[in-house]
Amino acid sequence: MTRIDFYFNAPSKILVARKLATKAFSAGQNVLVFTRDDALARELDTTFWTAQQLSFLPHVRCGHPLARQTPILIGGEPDELASADILISLGDEPPEFFGRFQRLLEVVSTDDGDRERARNRYRFFKQRGYPLETHDLAEHA
Repeated sequence: MTRIDFYFNAPSKILVARKLATKAFSAGQNVLVFTRDDALARELDTTFWTAQQLSFLPHVRCGHPLARQTPILIGGEPDELASADILISLGDEPPEFFGRFQRLLEVVSTDDGDRERARNRYRFFKQRGYPLETHDLAEHA
């Protein structure tokens, strides 16, 4: 069963997603940073290239010819990932394919609307019996 973690009070969903992807990559896991928003995917791609000058975070966007050989994908196509280890969701609804992954990491900002949508996702997972963990990023700031 997929383990689900909610990371809430994220000052920047993009920077938290990068940090979580970096941690997963360091552990040898494959990651899909899930978004169907093309503008957000472009921003993630740019941030992944420019945010860490001393370390390389191998990633491509879904649809890239090297998607199956790259450990971190950005976009909405889970079938392009070599193995379904970590799903980092930046969407408003639970991804319909989340059950394929070992872990789902939900990133929640401080925005009231985002928090309310996250509460709905939390209830959705809880009602279905998924193991849930929460992490308050404000405590680590």
